[in-house]
Formats: sequence, C-alpha cells, structure tokens
Amino acid sequence: MGTPDFIREIRASAGHQLLFLPGVTALVFDDEGRVLLGRRADTGKWSVIGGIPDPGEQPAACAVREVYEETGVHCVPERVVLVQTLDPTMYPNGDHCQFMDITIRCRAVGGEARVNDEESLEVGWFSVDALPPLHEFGLFRIKQALLDEPAWFDPTV
Repeated sequence: MGTPDFIREIRASAGHQLLFLPGVTALVFDDEGRVLLGRRADTGKWSVIGGIPDPGEQPAACAVREVYEETGVHCVPERVVLVQTLDPTMYPNGDHCQFMDITIRCRAVGGEARVNDEESLEVGWFSVDALPPLHEFGLFRIKQALLDEPAWFDPTV
C-alpha cells in the first residue's frame, strides 16, 4: 500500500515538515526457526516486514495485518522485542519523518509465503545463519528477537 491515506491527508496541510510517527516491525518465525523476509519493491533489498499502524490500531494488530498484507502469512504476536526512536529520515519527495519503532516477535500459524501486494518483489523464509544481505536495522532486530530477554530499550536513557 505504501503511504497510508491518513498520512497523505496530514501531508496535505503539513507539507514536508517532520512528522513523528509510530512504526511496527514484525519478526515472524516458523516452526523451523526461519525468519520471514521480503525484498522491497522500492529499493530491491531484503528487509524485515513492517508498516505504520492505522489511527487507533494496536501495534500487535498492525504487525499481524502488515505480515498478511505483504506476505500472505498468518501469524500471532508473541512478545515485544524492542522499542526505539529512529533517526529522522528524508524521502526523495522531501517528506521528513521520524519513527518510533515497536518490534514484535511473531509466530507463523498459516498461509503460504508469497508476494501479496505491490510493496514486495519476493518474500521467503530464511535460516538465521543463512540470511540474505540485510541492513543493520533488520539484523539487530532479528538478533534481539532470538534472545530470551525482556524488551530492549536504548541504554542511553
């Protein structure tokens, strides 16, 4: 889907100014311990699955929705992995955003991994010791999801 309609409406009056937005990353593991990844249509690179919650939508519900919309996989949320405010970013169109990412570990419960919308070129399951090239964002989140620890928070607080 790309940019949600409610963000487009905000942008109509806010212009390109910095928006602080929630973001949800879903790390989905199957019974074999593989992680679900998508190769993004906008960059051509492999990435973890995620998106922006709709107004009033709970983060766990957003994770479940985004995973299904992008990959056709049904999942259930298991736990919060981390919460982190990311550095501001500027998109090619000039929009400035800063996201507070909530990463949730999920367990696959059905469906077949497939490209299910226009946001992905490919989707697939990967062993954590045989991942395709990933940005540090995804690698760190996968590493944290594999630990049996409470949610990670930025230690500079």
